[in-house]
Amino acid sequence: MKVLAISAGTKNGTNDSMAKEALMGAKESGADVEFINLFDLNLKPCTGCLACMTGPSTGLMAGEAGDCIIKDDLPWLEDKLHEADGILWVIPIFEKGAPAIIHILQDRLGGPSHDTGTNKVGQMIAGKMGKAGPNPRKFDIKATSVIAIGGSDWGTRISVVMNTMLMVPMWKVIDDKVYQWSKSILFEPEKIAEIRQVGINLARAAADIDNAEYMGELGICGNCHSRNFFIRDNEAECEVCGAKGELGLVDGKYTFTFPESEIENFHNKLPGKMKHMDDIYQMETKFMEQLQSDEYKAMKQKYIDFISGSRPCV
Repeated sequence: MKVLAISAGTKNGTNDSMAKEALMGAKESGADVEFINLFDLNLKPCTGCLACMTGPSTGLMAGEAGDCIIKDDLPWLEDKLHEADGILWVIPIFEKGAPAIIHILQDRLGGPSHDTGTNKVGQMIAGKMGKAGPNPRKFDIKATSVIAIGGSDWGTRISVVMNTMLMVPMWKVIDDKVYQWSKSILFEPEKIAEIRQVGINLARAAADIDNAEYMGELGICGNCHSRNFFIRDNEAECEVCGAKGELGLVDGKYTFTFPESEIENFHNKLPGKMKHMDDIYQMETKFMEQLQSDEYKAMKQKYIDFISGSRPCV
């Protein structure tokens, strides 16, 4: 059993320290441990080229592995993630959410080429074509936990960012801790004890992933524990799992209820992912037909001819 801690904070700063505190708990529980600070890696942003999806030599829809064509350290990091049974993310809170380095990973690891539904389809396509298809390790279920540390009370989006990324491969979230007003967390023994327990919980969950369960604070959404919702006139949509229903107030506490029919649309469950794949297929098929039309080409050329982008002098 192996537990990997990933810090997205300043090197040798508070996030690194708390990641190692949790690893101490995991090691006490019998886990082999490893630590990575993301700023030791060369990680470039996604360019939206779709080579991982449609590229003839790389794309999942061509029966290939779905690998990214950007040359950086992501393949090394992916191997580390595949090797681990439990993965801990310790991150600073920026602008109520996650820092840029996490958003780079969210685009690269949380995009369609890593989604369980997309890879299931890619696997089927590869089978029909007699190709190897996606790496089978993409389907391994991991135990994962999040610790977010902020210097104020502006931390209301951090769980959404992280849980949205972690639901893509359908990993099991064990703990989701958000520490606001915690610049001095090293001087707060109660919080340090909680963080060590996160490591213990993660190691235990990783050792028995089939029976692993969420151990964090219960949220409002009964499916994914999110507390964040997108409110329309008469409908609320969970910002993590996409469940649509109604917010209410019972005995002074907010509740979220949704019809049973919504279960098949959950973004963190395989039926919802497969439905999403079908919706994308319909949209992409229509778009590919439009790309070939003279009307589309004329519209594109109009914008190309109108103005060019400014660039700094070299």
